[in-house]
Amino acid sequence: MINTRKLHRVVGLVMLLPFFGWAITGFVFFVKPGYEDAYELLQLKTYPMDGEPISLTPNPSWQELRYFKTILGNHLLVRTAQGWQHLDPATLAVRAKPSDDEIKKLLLDAFSANPGRYGQISTIEAGTATTTTNVRVALNWNRLSLQQTGKDTDRIDWLYKIHYLQWTGVKWLDRTLGMLGLALIVILSVLGLMLLLKPSVRTQHQ
Repeated sequence: MINTRKLHRVVGLVMLLPFFGWAITGFVFFVKPGYEDAYELLQLKTYPMDGEPISLTPNPSWQELRYFKTILGNHLLVRTAQGWQHLDPATLAVRAKPSDDEIKKLLLDAFSANPGRYGQISTIEAGTATTTTNVRVALNWNRLSLQQTGKDTDRIDWLYKIHYLQWTGVKWLDRTLGMLGLALIVILSVLGLMLLLKPSVRTQHQ
């Protein structure tokens, strides 16, 4: 016959590490220290349009368009069934990808909103810049959008992996660990309930 108390103790010991992980990471997620900078939505700086407004002949394939100005000049973004395209407003031709100098100019202008986080640009590779504060900023030229990540972002993402038992980096194995953790919580709860009700059963027999 299974010793309920002993089994409850063994399962409890097995779940001790995940419980500590859940408690600590849960506290961090509740307090959210450093979240504001880590997940800041970095946006390009825009300027008032100058000159005569352009006259566009609507293209049936365009589902949405955006027309605005940055430090690099005027931009026309259009969304089609294939995704976003970055066009030259004057010719409507696909606009060539920017040079590293243009990327630097665009990013430094965006960094002016929060220079303490981003500092200066140290390297640019394949459209992704690394700053002197170890923040990585990726430019999506077709959408003309920015995505920034730093060591604080990596640290918080690592805590999320601990919280959701993504310990190995292997998808199927982490999924198995997650399911096993949930199953052990149910078993622990059922065993605890059985131990709670046991004295009542003995009392009734007496």
